[in-house]
Amino acid sequence: MERIVSISEAAEVLGVSITTLRRWEAAGKLVAEHTAGGHRRYDLAKLRPELFRAADQGKRKTIAYARVSSPDQKDDLERQQQLLQRYCTRQGWTFDVVADLGSGVNYHKKGLKRLISDMLEGEVGRLVITHKDRLLRFGAELVFAICEAKNVEVVILNQGEDTGFEEDLAKDVQEIVTVFGARLYGSRSRRHQKLLDRVKQAVDEPQP
Repeated sequence: MERIVSISEAAEVLGVSITTLRRWEAAGKLVAEHTAGGHRRYDLAKLRPELFRAADQGKRKTIAYARVSSPDQKDDLERQQQLLQRYCTRQGWTFDVVADLGSGVNYHKKGLKRLISDMLEGEVGRLVITHKDRLLRFGAELVFAICEAKNVEVVILNQGEDTGFEEDLAKDVQEIVTVFGARLYGSRSRRHQKLLDRVKQAVDEPQP
């Protein structure tokens, strides 16, 4: 099936009249491309993505992504990977597991960089994660925008609260304090180092 079609072909696929398509375009509900001669052309992959997704997914890989913030959370990393593997196997998908050990505010993790690079190259058709925050603590929406632009299906297994959220967030905050503290004050300032130590201690203390 051709992706770029005329207005009559698009109307037939969508099951509406040509007049309806023109009305939708005027209302901003869809956007048509126009040829040099002024003829409308429609991208069916945008209007009916399900018609192309199955064939496309067969050519591209599924990536199951897991992440924790620190080495002492390796048990949780293993749990995430097992959960992802069981889910993908039940769906009958061929998949690769990519695991990162690093802060959710750090964009320079090896696995995440590989994931983004493969998506930009058009090699990934599906991304599976246990929770949204496993991808990134801040900025996950940017990665999801890449997924949308590259027609990558995103599967989030758990939409509820992440059971490791508090511990993971505390470690991410620690990293933020350490990095920005070092940049602002320098490591040779005793007074500022004591302040940073107190902030870290407050983050580590269990909440009532």
